[in-house]
Amino acid sequence: MQMFKMIGCAAGFAAMMATGASAQSQSTNQVAAKTDWSVFVESNPTECWGVSTPKETVNTKDGRVVAVNRGQILLMVFYRPSAGAKGQVAFTGGYPFASGSTVSVDISGRKFELFTEGQWAWPATTGDDAKIIAAMKRGASAILSARSGRGTNTKDTFSLLGFTAAVEDAAKRCGG
Repeated sequence: MQMFKMIGCAAGFAAMMATGASAQSQSTNQVAAKTDWSVFVESNPTECWGVSTPKETVNTKDGRVVAVNRGQILLMVFYRPSAGAKGQVAFTGGYPFASGSTVSVDISGRKFELFTEGQWAWPATTGDDAKIIAAMKRGASAILSARSGRGTNTKDTFSLLGFTAAVEDAAKRCGG
């Protein structure tokens, strides 16, 4: 993953991550459930990930709560040995993010930022991935706030119960 980030290959990374989310929604290879997190493994190429869906979502527009139709909302940590991905944080909000926007991450009071491309968001560097994962291991919840291309503000709250066990399991299964 560092290679993708260093050369700014956001589109390539987004395509790779889309494979993971697609596999999660279609995969029958769930190998473990760790409280609020699940672990999936695929082969050819080998990839493993810990993933969760939000416990709560709030969508607002012009300061009012609104009902919106969103696709899958996932927070995941991804491992793909062939691409050098060893603990890549990724988030999909179930819609295309506003162009040039970022996703704000609040993990028990610690703030982080993810950059966006299409329906995906991820940290700028592998160092940021490591900081976010460390915070998630210590935290109780992660709140991700973003803005859609249609101007809807979203706030998704993920439980971190089982996060540490899930990412350690995924890492182990992918040799990380």
